[in-house]
Amino acid sequence: MLTRNLKIIGAGILAGAAMLGGTLAAAAAGDEDEGREVDTPITGAALTTASEVALAHTGGEFVSGTEVGDEESLYEVEVTLVDGDEVDVQLDEAFNVVGTERDNLGED
Repeated sequence: MLTRNLKIIGAGILAGAAMLGGTLAAAAAGDEDEGREVDTPITGAALTTASEVALAHTGGEFVSGTEVGDEESLYEVEVTLVDGDEVDVQLDEAFNVVGTERDNLGED
């Protein structure tokens, strides 16, 4: 009886996990279908290194976003400056700055 109950519980867990996975996949596909890109953030040691390089390069206040596999480079780090402007810093696989683009958000 216990073995049968464990099999039923296990099957229920697997079914629930499959449903959740399908729901998450559909949600992600829905974002892409609606024209919104799904950005993959930088993680781990690469996040630390990319953030340090971008902040040093810009003299920025803090990192406000990151992305792996940006259309312009391997890594993109968005840095917010003291004046409120943002700078997108493009980095290659060796964390060399290969480009920047400033968004003037701090101005009216």
